[in-house]
Parts: sequence; C-alpha cells; structure tokens
Amino acid sequence: MTLETALAKLFSLHQFGIKLGLDSTHKLLKHIGDPQNKLNAFHIAGSNGKGSTASFMASILTESGYKVGLYTSPHLVKFNERIRINGATIPDCYILTFMEELDEYININEPTFFELTTAMAFKYFAESNLDYAVIETGLGGRLDSTNVFNPIASIITTISDEHSNILGDTLTKIALEKAGIIKNNSFVFCGMLNDEALNVIETVASERKSDLTKLADHINIFENSLLLKGIKRDYHLYSLPLRGRHQLNNAALAILAINKMMPNISSANIFNGLNNVLVNSGLQGRYEVYNNTPKVIFDSAHNSEGIDAFLDEFKNEDQSKKKSIIYGAMKDKNIPYIFSKISEVFDEIFITSIDYERAATIDELMSIANSNGIKVSPLHHPSELILEKMRRNVDEILVVLGSIYLLGEIKSNLLKDMS
Repeated sequence: MTLETALAKLFSLHQFGIKLGLDSTHKLLKHIGDPQNKLNAFHIAGSNGKGSTASFMASILTESGYKVGLYTSPHLVKFNERIRINGATIPDCYILTFMEELDEYININEPTFFELTTAMAFKYFAESNLDYAVIETGLGGRLDSTNVFNPIASIITTISDEHSNILGDTLTKIALEKAGIIKNNSFVFCGMLNDEALNVIETVASERKSDLTKLADHINIFENSLLLKGIKRDYHLYSLPLRGRHQLNNAALAILAINKMMPNISSANIFNGLNNVLVNSGLQGRYEVYNNTPKVIFDSAHNSEGIDAFLDEFKNEDQSKKKSIIYGAMKDKNIPYIFSKISEVFDEIFITSIDYERAATIDELMSIANSNGIKVSPLHHPSELILEKMRRNVDEILVVLGSIYLLGEIKSNLLKDMS
C-alpha cells in the first residue's frame, strides 16, 4: 500500500455516508486499544465558530508551553490538516501505517470516513503523549463519532438552523443534539445563544448536574471591541488575525474556558495565543485574504448565521469597487436566504459546485436562483476565473463563499494551476 492508495481507500469510505450512533466508533476504538481514554481534552460543538474557537484554545495552550493536539474538520487542501500537534500536521508515514494496520478491519467492518479519521486522530494523539487535546465535533454532538471520551470541559459555540435533515427541524431539536456532548458532573461553556437554544443547554446542564458558564454573562460588546470579564482578570479584545466581529466572541469563549479550567495560564500567553492562532492551528478560510489585487477573499460561511457574520465584516470593504462572488453550497443549506442576502451586496454572482454527494449541483442552484428572481451565472472552472483576474491585476473584489469543501477544491486547483 502507498500513501496514495491509503488515502484513496480512506476517502472511498464516504460511500458509507453518515452513521448516526456510536456503536461502530466504540467497536473501532476498542480494536485499536481505546486511545480516547488516554486523552486530556476539551470538546467543542456548535453550528458556527467551533473551528475558530478550537483553534484559539489550542494556540493559547501551545503558547503556554504545552504539547497540544488539535482535531478539526474538514480539511481545505490536504487531509493531514485535520490532525495537528502544536501546529504541525500528522505525518504521511503515520497515515500510511495506520491504514495498513487496519486494512482487514476496514474491509470487514466498513467504518465511515469520519469514524476512521477520528480513530486515527485519537490514536496519534494518545501515542504522542500530549498534555492536552482540543477536539471539534464533526456534525451535531450527541451521536458524533468524537463523543466517546470524558472531556475537561464541553464547549458549545453557537446554535442555528443547520443539517435539519439529520439533526432535527427545529432549533430545540438541534440544540438537544449539540447538548449531547455535555457529560454528568462536568463543566460546560456556551457562546452567544438565542433564548430557545439557551433554554435547552441550561436544562441539559442542570439535569446532568454540570457547571454551566455563559459567555453572555461575562462580556460587554462595543462597536469595534469586546470586554471579557474573565474569571481571573478582564480582557479587552480589539483586533485578531481572524477578521470579523464574531471572531471576538469565539476568542472570548476560548479565553473564558481556559481562564476557568486553567487559571494559572498567564495573560501574556493568552494574548500570544490569539495573535499566533494562524501559525499554531493552520486555520484557513475564515475571511482569508488570498490575494490583494484583485482582492480575493475565501470565507467558509455556509449557513444563515455565518452569511450574516460574513456580510457584517464585508461592509468594511471598499464598496465602490466591482464586487463579484463565487458561491457553492451543500443541499441542506437555506440557499434562498443566502441568495437574497448576497444579491443585495454583490454586482455579479457566479454559482459552482463540486463532486461531492451532499453538494448542490449548478442546475439545482440555478433553479433556486431563478425561482427567487436572482440573476446568477454558472461557473464550471472557478480557479480559472480567479487566476485570470489575478494575472491582469484587476482592481476589484472577488469572494469565494460557501462550503469549506468548495474552498478546498478551488484552492487545490489554484495551487496546481500556478505550479
């Protein structure tokens, strides 16, 4: 087996889709020695912001001198991005060895892609003698493959309408799924939630006799800054390497959890962690300025709440310039709402798609746009359009928005075309 065939086999497991339930994960983890039981880890769920919050936490812990594992999903360009220790991605040789050792097990038991990837991360972390790990859920929480260990604390960032075909058709049902990561007699932290979602989290935390800390009780929000009244001291947050007002909330939630659970971490290490988050986590696709002329922005906003946060930051751009957007999405998103919001801002809307079973096709996107009176143009090769504008140094703004899978495919194609 080569690395290429190993990864091909791993990605082929997408055919088994999403299996709701933890029996298969527990069986796989038992087969490899239950590495999750050796982890000292934080567990993070949420509709938006969980990747950024996880990255802020991991970066702060790294700056504090700890050996820290970070597990996030999905990746943008390379699979290895999902599993990191102090910013460094999992080595190719570890992936290959892991897949070789489990080859027969995979053939017989047919785990899903995410189950196997989660097991790989846990095994790699356990064998690396970490001080701490930060684990992001894949989808939901209660039945997510990551929900198999007892965390230092459970953190729920935001809750909004997403994956309704899987998690439920009301905010209460979705919140119950996210609340599934809350353990008995544990610590829980939650971000800025609306009343319906917050009631669910409060009820579950109370039933499980867990200590709930709400970000809303600890912050004052100003026009361009945020004051966090921390457990140990106050933190005034102005700007971060990750743009957007919502990132101040994500950073504050990360600080609040670390402040309470690890009060000896210094303020200097906390601020260094925030400032070095991109280096320590490899985070991409969060209002990421890929090129300056034209200004090319990659953002993985994919649901209604994410789109609103993106547009709130985008209004700070030079609105006199021509503004184009390349958009692609998964089928389960509120696409009519997203079309209505971006059509108010952008001069030209291109729609595209990727070869992924959950992705909305160009024809499906075109049909939704037409039925809502939104003018869009199909784009089959988005990287070519981006490169063409970059070569001509066109002074305009071009946004790539939507699924992180879309961003990853376009970035991969850009790297190939530029090499």
